[in-house]
Amino acid sequence: MRSLLFACFALSLLVSAAFSKPDRAPPNKNGADWPQWRGSARDGICTDTGLLKEWPKDGPKLLWDAKKVNGGSSVGSGMSSLAIVQGKIFTMGHVKGQVSAFCINADTGKEIWNTKLANAGGNEPRSTPTVDGEHVYVLSQQGKLFCLKTADGAVVWQKDIFKEFNMVDNRRPGFGGYAESVTIDGDHLICAPGGKTCMVALNKRSGDTYWTCPSPKNDGTGFGSIVKADVAGVKMYITLCHNQLGLIGVEAETGKFLWNYAKVANGTANIPTAIVKGDFVFTSTGYGTGAALLKLVPDGKKGIKVEEQYFLKGGKLQNHHGGMIMLGDYIYGGHGHNEGLPFCLEWKTGKLVWGPERGPGGRSAAVLFADGNLYFRYESGVMALIEAAPTAYKVKGAFTPPLSTPGWQHPVIYHGRLYLRGNDQILCYDIKQ
Repeated sequence: MRSLLFACFALSLLVSAAFSKPDRAPPNKNGADWPQWRGSARDGICTDTGLLKEWPKDGPKLLWDAKKVNGGSSVGSGMSSLAIVQGKIFTMGHVKGQVSAFCINADTGKEIWNTKLANAGGNEPRSTPTVDGEHVYVLSQQGKLFCLKTADGAVVWQKDIFKEFNMVDNRRPGFGGYAESVTIDGDHLICAPGGKTCMVALNKRSGDTYWTCPSPKNDGTGFGSIVKADVAGVKMYITLCHNQLGLIGVEAETGKFLWNYAKVANGTANIPTAIVKGDFVFTSTGYGTGAALLKLVPDGKKGIKVEEQYFLKGGKLQNHHGGMIMLGDYIYGGHGHNEGLPFCLEWKTGKLVWGPERGPGGRSAAVLFADGNLYFRYESGVMALIEAAPTAYKVKGAFTPPLSTPGWQHPVIYHGRLYLRGNDQILCYDIKQ
């Protein structure tokens, strides 16, 4: 009798579920925080699911505009993207000659706090904040590094990495200033001052120096951000520098300079974040340069040897500043200098599976992945949804949000919502099914 009652109860639940399907899927409870540039793994991959598979003609539903919510002013101008942790958005902006850090409520768009950091120096901030527990780390374009409390924006410590580590014959770090988003690894903060110091590790709690890696070329800093990797049996940090060094690897424990690959670098701006898979590193830059796949192998002398697997000239493949996404055996992104022509590349061979395509928008495109689709944000202002599949190029929706251009700030998805940053604006869209 008891088993019969249980069976009837289970059947009733199944029937109820079949005939009481909700109008929309419940919010994704498993969406991860987005604590830094390109997410937790710095790979541009969002783990949210249950998102719209196609967009309506006018785009997803707009939930709020932070500029309107905050009475006509929001986060200032700048190219800083967004970090989102525990319902709080962190970004940077230029307001009345000052660089400021901002904390915004991710549900409502309401400002929680803002902290003035430094004089803007004529340029807008390009770095994205890095959140680590109770602290958030921000870097101004002038090289002023700050540790702030996430709760209220109070300054814990600050350091001028340009003056302390970079300065060579009073040269500036590069046109536009610093753009990297600093890396947190355990108790250490890692960044690339450039000049006489290609990389430095600081105590994240105090700002004290742990190690410095002297530059063998006194080269300028790049615009890319450091990625952590275990390659060829060595834990290392990898990033792009200027044209004399190009892509470099530094030993994580000691700061020892391990290797570099200059062929992929240009003399203007080296921007994309490298992609690491196993003992392989894929990288690309714009300005007519190209792309390369490298294999890192031990050289038998406690060092690392770089073996070029292939090099693609800029006419075939170059990524300007929108970044690339690696999914399985394929890399997706936008091709072309000042272009964001969608492509799919087989990473092992360097063969283009499809593309470059014209795409729905114009000029460079920042790329994000979530729930089977690529989110392309074009410099021209267009936002597009493109299927992430090697089988074929397929656009699944496009719209133009009411944001200022150029649309260089990378999009972020957090708990079923799409966040787009513009000059003095953040827009939030509902993209749940």
